Amino acid sequence: MVEISMICAGCDVSKTKLDIALYPGTAFLSVAYDAAGLKQLDAFLKKHRVARVGFEASGGYEWRLLAHLRRGPVAAARFQPGQIRHFAKSRLQWAKNDRLDAALIAAFTASIEELPPLPDARFDELNAEMTYLEQLEARIAVLKTMAETTILARLKRLHEHDIARLETRRKARIALIARQAAQDATLAHRLDLLVSIKGIGLRTALSLAIRLPELGSIGRGQIAALIGVAPYDDDSGGRRGRRHIRAGRTRLRKRLFMSAFTASQHNPDLRAHYQRMRAAGKHHLLAIVAVTRKLAILANAVIARGTPWTPVHTR
Repeated sequence: MVEISMICAGCDVSKTKLDIALYPGTAFLSVAYDAAGLKQLDAFLKKHRVARVGFEASGGYEWRLLAHLRRGPVAAARFQPGQIRHFAKSRLQWAKNDRLDAALIAAFTASIEELPPLPDARFDELNAEMTYLEQLEARIAVLKTMAETTILARLKRLHEHDIARLETRRKARIALIARQAAQDATLAHRLDLLVSIKGIGLRTALSLAIRLPELGSIGRGQIAALIGVAPYDDDSGGRRGRRHIRAGRTRLRKRLFMSAFTASQHNPDLRAHYQRMRAAGKHHLLAIVAVTRKLAILANAVIARGTPWTPVHTR
């Protein structure tokens, strides 16, 4: 834990206001979530000599605060709601309101050895475009289910028309994101490296390059954990429990999981790995999860060494 002498602030973000508490201490501020309120926040942080600010991801409402703090002099970090929720449980804190949440975030910020970095400003627009693309794809999936389950032909035609319209828009957004990414030389190079891996198409490469900036800079175990495909132990005493994957970046994991189906058939290295697992009696989905993990590790290695993928196995 960091020293108690360090003053940390916690911000609870809502649609219309910010609640700010300090740790240690009892100082508190509640301001409107607008330009004037952000100026008041700056003055509050300066007055109390705050060294760190923490806030929770709030479904996108936190982006304005994130951009503001990123330009300021105080170290800041965005935490996942699960982190704060489990921290509250560890303190046996069950009461919840905006002021208590701000104080809890402040205490959690003080407990962290090293703050996670805020997202690179270069990716703000691309992240927003990726979110819109993912929302489009979610709507298409819902409409496909509706089209498959309706008993009325006229409704089925309406759903199919909407699907076709959204699919056209989806393709256009993918092309737009690719053009925007190509304007950044580093990002363009990473995309070229990723699409060299058989099984990773442009759509998945965009997700990896934009949603996973850590790619190529951390170890294989860490990259698998970030995506959510690292198997975690469940042992106690003499009991050896079944390994499970959990947490991670859900949308990215889903996208890579779909690519793993293709890779298990058409990537010679990953196809061999899949077939070995199936021959050993492993369930199809378990083998696909293993291929997903291998695909993530392979993408990490390709970016780390800066050279395109080359297969080890041949047909």
